[in-house]
Amino acid sequence: MLSTVARTVVPALGRLRVTSDPGADLAPGSIVAANHTSLVDPGVVLAALHRLGTRPVVLATAGLWRIPGLRQALVRDGHVPVHRGTERAAASLEGAAAALAAGRVVLIYGEGGLPRRADSGEAEPGPFRSGLARLALATGAPVVPLGQAGSRRISSGSTAKQLAGFVTAPLRRPDVHVHVGEPVRLSGDVVTATADARRAVVAAWRVAADRAGHPVHSRTDFGATA
Repeated sequence: MLSTVARTVVPALGRLRVTSDPGADLAPGSIVAANHTSLVDPGVVLAALHRLGTRPVVLATAGLWRIPGLRQALVRDGHVPVHRGTERAAASLEGAAAALAAGRVVLIYGEGGLPRRADSGEAEPGPFRSGLARLALATGAPVVPLGQAGSRRISSGSTAKQLAGFVTAPLRRPDVHVHVGEPVRLSGDVVTATADARRAVVAAWRVAADRAGHPVHSRTDFGATA
């Protein structure tokens, strides 16, 4: 249901293009690792994956499960809540592992949160948390790097600016690009695997930013990020 909504709504907000490397493969039991820049980019990623014939299980902040109506949809589609900073956080990886074992594709954001900046520019993904690497190492699942650029042109900044961005996006039609890279197999310790996963996602994001026509800045250009 969420993929269908994303497929319908996202094209109305901007011009979405989707590309992939020649060896890209969204095989059953894969982990899709994406960069996270805006509240709207989960919709962008779901819309892109829908075009590629994939409806993933999403690891998302547990707060979404408290929203009436949305909770039922999330449970029905098998998405996995992440209780960050609590003793229940590890349960999200167990749920993701079960989804992978059942042949589902799992979508996870390695950064684990949004950047703390108000501009609409593109900057490389921030540091990754260890959950992605631990999941891949425990299950042996391939990691498919996904880079998206342009979502912050739809919505970013303060609450007021985000609302204004949503309202004006259908008129502005910003370019949004999603690029899917070749799968990588993580190995070694968690630190090494985390660095390798981030490197692959950064590479996919750079392709997306370039093809969307958005200049790429270093993270230090914008100050601290999450």
